[in-house]
Amino acid sequence: MTAQKLRIEALQKRLRQRELTGALLHISRDIFYYTATSQPGWLFISPYDARLFVRSGLDFALEQSTLPKDSISQESKIAEIVANCVGKKTKGMVIGVEKDVMTVPQYQRLRDVLGSAKLVDVSRDILEQRMIKDLSEIESIKNAARALDKGHEAAMRFWRAGMTELEASAIVEDGHRRAGHEGVYFVRQPDFTMGRGPLTSGENRQAQSGVVFTISGRGLSAAIPAGASRRTIQRGELIIVDIPTCLNGYHGDQSRTYCIGWPDIKAQKLHRCLRAVSDNLIANISPGMSSGEVFERACIHAKAAGIAETFLRFADGRTAHFVGHGVGLDLNEPPFLSRGGEDQIRAGMVLAIELHLCDTEIGMIKLEDMIVVEEQGCHILTLTDRDLISIPTGNATTAD
Repeated sequence: MTAQKLRIEALQKRLRQRELTGALLHISRDIFYYTATSQPGWLFISPYDARLFVRSGLDFALEQSTLPKDSISQESKIAEIVANCVGKKTKGMVIGVEKDVMTVPQYQRLRDVLGSAKLVDVSRDILEQRMIKDLSEIESIKNAARALDKGHEAAMRFWRAGMTELEASAIVEDGHRRAGHEGVYFVRQPDFTMGRGPLTSGENRQAQSGVVFTISGRGLSAAIPAGASRRTIQRGELIIVDIPTCLNGYHGDQSRTYCIGWPDIKAQKLHRCLRAVSDNLIANISPGMSSGEVFERACIHAKAAGIAETFLRFADGRTAHFVGHGVGLDLNEPPFLSRGGEDQIRAGMVLAIELHLCDTEIGMIKLEDMIVVEEQGCHILTLTDRDLISIPTGNATTAD
């Protein structure tokens, strides 16, 4: 039995528990999760059946999907899809939809077609299911982590003082792409974009655009005010890289702090303290904890390391309210390791432990690693050196 079949059966069990007629899904990540194809369309899952209707790309869907071929067809009209799945008499039916990412026109069109049927949200059911990764998903995330490390290797080989953030970012991204990064990433929010991800240096490390509640860089223009800029990187400056990867639909997420040349002694000390917090937190996370407990333990470790005043701070005085998040088909997905969070940590979760500090003299330092939660503890999936990374100043190699 395929992984997708098992996932469909798990959702069908939930539909029966909630006494739903079925779920009508349209987000590509969810369709991919249950069918192994991301061709655009609608996936209808009833308590006992599943049918995929693609707007286009039928040949791709038939080739890629693990659904029976007679369960896949090409149809773009929602009225026809609904009629095929539940008929025209919809009174008393309860249909699950992904309300968190459904547009108003989509919702209104479904309301018109379904008549008196009730529409309820099933996004939480799906996301809770997606929190726990099977072995094939973890392997895809490991491949994404390997691609992240190839970006690091490219930086170590080609970075030099005097290049711009944009040039440095392009070198990292090239390393990722050559390792199989698919060139996109997904975040389950409407109208979300952050370029390829932050690479930021010097005073730009403190920049926090409104598009994200973390360091963002300044970007190339006001159109996308996040990511690498054309600022020139000087010897001895700190550089933060937080550029994700995506392989086979699954993401890799890590942050590293670099310096071209030798970093300031105080910066080295602060980074060692931040890594100590990360090490201790990762060693403490275990199944059964709540996401809020993870956040509180991080704060306790920061106090023990002597960085409580700078931990999770931003340059404007605000403080981050989370220390990590799930990683999978979306770059940021539940559980969110936030203050007061109630999600239970379970074996099979892949989490990004995302920590930073902001010192008035040194500025921002960041460290982020992916871990997989296991019954006996956690295993780090990211491969790149976790210390403050010094790049030799003699680099003169030109990228191919």
